[in-house]
Amino acid sequence: MTKTTTATAPVLGIRALNRATLDRQLLLRRSPLSAQAAVEHLVGLQAQEVKPPYHALAARLDGFTPEELSGLLERREAVRIVTMRSTIHLHTADDSLTLRPLVQPARDREINYFRKGLVGVDLDRLAVLARELVEDTPRTMKQLREALHVEWPDADPQSLAIAARCALPLVQVTPRGMWGRSAQVSLTTAEHWLGRPAEPAASADAAVLRYLGAFGPASVKDMQTWSGLTRMRPVFERLRPRLLTFRDENGVELFDLPDAPRPDPDTPAPPRFLPEFDNLLLSHADRTRVMPPATRGRTWQANTFYCPLLVDGFLAGVWRILDGALVIEPFAELTEAEREEVTQEGARMLQVLHRDASYDIRFGTVIP
Repeated sequence: MTKTTTATAPVLGIRALNRATLDRQLLLRRSPLSAQAAVEHLVGLQAQEVKPPYHALAARLDGFTPEELSGLLERREAVRIVTMRSTIHLHTADDSLTLRPLVQPARDREINYFRKGLVGVDLDRLAVLARELVEDTPRTMKQLREALHVEWPDADPQSLAIAARCALPLVQVTPRGMWGRSAQVSLTTAEHWLGRPAEPAASADAAVLRYLGAFGPASVKDMQTWSGLTRMRPVFERLRPRLLTFRDENGVELFDLPDAPRPDPDTPAPPRFLPEFDNLLLSHADRTRVMPPATRGRTWQANTFYCPLLVDGFLAGVWRILDGALVIEPFAELTEAEREEVTQEGARMLQVLHRDASYDIRFGTVIP
């Protein structure tokens, strides 16, 4: 494939990027994929809280039930583990064993932020002791912190626990993360929980290709934002002969898989109710493909994050389930047709995730 210079590469406008990304994210039309296949395709789901992965799949899959995802966790076919951007993600078991080692350099850098609290601590010894503790019995962060502090009484307890979380691939054991049955976070190692030894890290090349398949077209900085990794330019250059190149309206070079979908920019995009922290909104350095500049910062206030609503493929409001009602707050006035589509999509979401409860649907104020 002939190398295309950035100056001559075709331009993809915002709507073209939006529709391509929505298609990869299974948000342009609902997918018949199983929950396990979808989690694998999306390279994991943000999972700081219990409910977001369920809302993420309810928006994306046809025929999804919360019991399907809970079953994966219960059978240890999926786990909740710190990976991308130092946040909890829900991954398939196979991915957890290869993606966590891939992002280990970022976890090592994270430990450096806590060096002042780790003076005199042998980090290799800490990893060995922490592994013994959590593999003996799953521990909460508080229990792990207290046990490590006995060994290093002069160190900062919180820094000790964070260093252990960074050094080891710790998973949250069930029932944490299960729909309607969750519990506090207790941790053990992925190898112990899954009954399998650690595997070699996924290659950086494979990670880039999977990222583009789920989030492309994208720039080098986009991929680094998603993964938390740095110095990925050489990987993209190595892959360049296998990729197509484009540029956005600002001239930034974008890479993509040759056979990946890039729908017509005018393809209809139905409304979607997404969870807080959905990877769609967090996995690009330039988020304008989904978040118009006027909406920047409008999905959070102080330490409270609100669930985003997509209309015509773009962030257009927020929503919450509050006092027995699904409350929807658009950022701008919707047309009558848009309100009807949003209401229908909200009713569907409630039926999928809360079929045994009754909720009103109303437009109102979500953000105080």
